[in-house]
Amino acid sequence: MRRVLSILLAGTFCLGLQFAVSQQLAWQSDGQSKGNQKQFVQFLYPEQVTVEAGKASVVELHFRVNDGLHINSHTPREKSLIPTQLMVGEPTGVNVASVDFPTGTEYSPAFSPNDKLSVYSGEFVLRAHVTAERGEHLVQAGLRYQACDANSCYPPKTVPVAVSLIAK
Repeated sequence: MRRVLSILLAGTFCLGLQFAVSQQLAWQSDGQSKGNQKQFVQFLYPEQVTVEAGKASVVELHFRVNDGLHINSHTPREKSLIPTQLMVGEPTGVNVASVDFPTGTEYSPAFSPNDKLSVYSGEFVLRAHVTAERGEHLVQAGLRYQACDANSCYPPKTVPVAVSLIAK
């Protein structure tokens, strides 16, 4: 009897472990089956911008968060939350001095109505302060964010940002 019970328990454990692993693999491959990651935020524009060579300029970068979702602002109110960040490569001939992020809007999740989070939803704009040498430059960056819906948060992602910057 003990042997049968041991076999049943071991079998149940193995099935549970197999199910957990299969769910984890399915979750990790969600939206990635064809080499593309499902993004919750899109870079809208500009694809190209013209600035005056050698002069400080502002380039506005427009993004949209998918409906029903929000992302933490650049300055979330809790240290445990992942802030939205723009990670800029080091383009030759372009200096990105700073990036201004909008103030987040206040959001209280349904499961914790007393908590006030600072988030972005819908469309939002970042303002990059740049100076560029004369010529054409490709500025590549990535917007790192963590998207959440009303019930849960998803793993952090990075949406690519590429802007052709022409300095005249």
